[in-house]
Amino acid sequence: MAFTKEFTWGGATAANQYEGGYDEGGKGLNAVDVLTNGSATEPRKVTWKKPNGETGATPLVWGKDFKLPEGAVPTLLDGYYYPSHQGTDFYHHYKEDIKYMADMGFDVFRLSMNWSRILPNGDDEKPNEEGLAFYDKVFDECAKYGIQPLVTLSHYETPLSLITRFGGWKDRRLIDAFVHYSDIVMNHYKGKVRYWLTFNEINAMDMAPYMGGGLIDGSEQNRAQGAHNQFVASAKVVKLAHEIDPNNRVGQMLAYSAYYPYTCDPKDQIKVMEVKQDMLFYSDVQTGGHYPEYRLKKYERDGIKLDDTPEDYELIAKYPADFLSFSCYTSNVLTTHEAEAKASGNVSAGGVKNPYLESNAWGWATDPDVLRIALNDLWDRYHKPLWVVENGLGSADTLEKDSKVHDDYRINYLRSQIKSMRDAVTIDGVDLMGYTTWSAIDLVSNGTGEMKKRYGFVYVDRDDRGNGSLKRYPKDSFYWYKKVISSNGEDLD
Repeated sequence: MAFTKEFTWGGATAANQYEGGYDEGGKGLNAVDVLTNGSATEPRKVTWKKPNGETGATPLVWGKDFKLPEGAVPTLLDGYYYPSHQGTDFYHHYKEDIKYMADMGFDVFRLSMNWSRILPNGDDEKPNEEGLAFYDKVFDECAKYGIQPLVTLSHYETPLSLITRFGGWKDRRLIDAFVHYSDIVMNHYKGKVRYWLTFNEINAMDMAPYMGGGLIDGSEQNRAQGAHNQFVASAKVVKLAHEIDPNNRVGQMLAYSAYYPYTCDPKDQIKVMEVKQDMLFYSDVQTGGHYPEYRLKKYERDGIKLDDTPEDYELIAKYPADFLSFSCYTSNVLTTHEAEAKASGNVSAGGVKNPYLESNAWGWATDPDVLRIALNDLWDRYHKPLWVVENGLGSADTLEKDSKVHDDYRINYLRSQIKSMRDAVTIDGVDLMGYTTWSAIDLVSNGTGEMKKRYGFVYVDRDDRGNGSLKRYPKDSFYWYKKVISSNGEDLD
């Protein structure tokens, strides 16, 4: 048998895409609550207002510079649609949705807690009791079915008040605010939650600094400081978690992509190396416990000066993550020969295309070997337990007249990914804790703010403008994944 009996199967969600109830139960606003919808061709936007009353919306594009106009602060404005406000309404459907997860045989449910549901301003002295009670009900419902929660403490949900008052994670005051929040929830849910992740896709600080760190000015200096502050906060939370309950385990969460050179030109190999360094810097610190020399030299060249203390580095070294979890959906091709690639028809809006792989409507390549590559890369580098906590296929599913969704394309994708994961375990001996697909139930796409880009095993009747009954319908993949789980990954037909 490829996977041990301790291997965990499940699915993942994020509060800002799924939970809804944005103004219910005493919840405060967070970063994504002021982020509009978008599409594959139209970016999502952060809406803002200046002290003089001027308003506007600034596009947020992953991998591009982001900065609000001088004096502007994020705020809600009339005339815009904010999909996070309702998501797909887990807030009112949690019992139904967890029952669906139980019916599939989930061992684990990865979800995030809305920091501003617990502390509406992010640093309130006392917690919002209604917020605590909501997650109590969620965790109790999970326990009823023997489902273990895997809880992300911050999944792009920096409280808006911390952004407007302090400018987000560039300010060291957010370290204490995050530790205070973590202290409250880890004590309150002691015995109900054992597995924690601190920051979702922590390297989003570089790729989307507003989402990753609540930065309204995503300068290189602010990104570097924001990342450092999150590293320190994470180390403090690892220490805290172990003190609260020795059974607690705290993981890192990294956004991982495999990178391939387009040619055998050494310059293409160097480009791949440098892009991988930008990605793995985050796990070198948070899981490896130290700042790598290549990043320190980069900061030196770029004139980056960190607001730090000797104690910061002692904490990072002494309290690294207990395990490394990561998202991985696809691979990417890099080259210094753009003209050559373009002449060969291998360049699209999404970048250089891999001629050996097929891509979906959003330009993401389906790579059947990417998880084996990812798992070996991370295992060889850190030799700490790994957990695949996001992996899935976004597609415009169709609800048929008979209330069925025939998503064989998703089944084919997931089959290839599980085989790749299985090879990493059986052939290469990687220590793998589990697999939580993205996503358990349909939710709003993070990148585009759409509903039509669906990932779940359960279809939710909701469109890109928030219309629909929110009724749930199991897809064909629901029944297929149930069979996969019951066979512990042996039956993939």
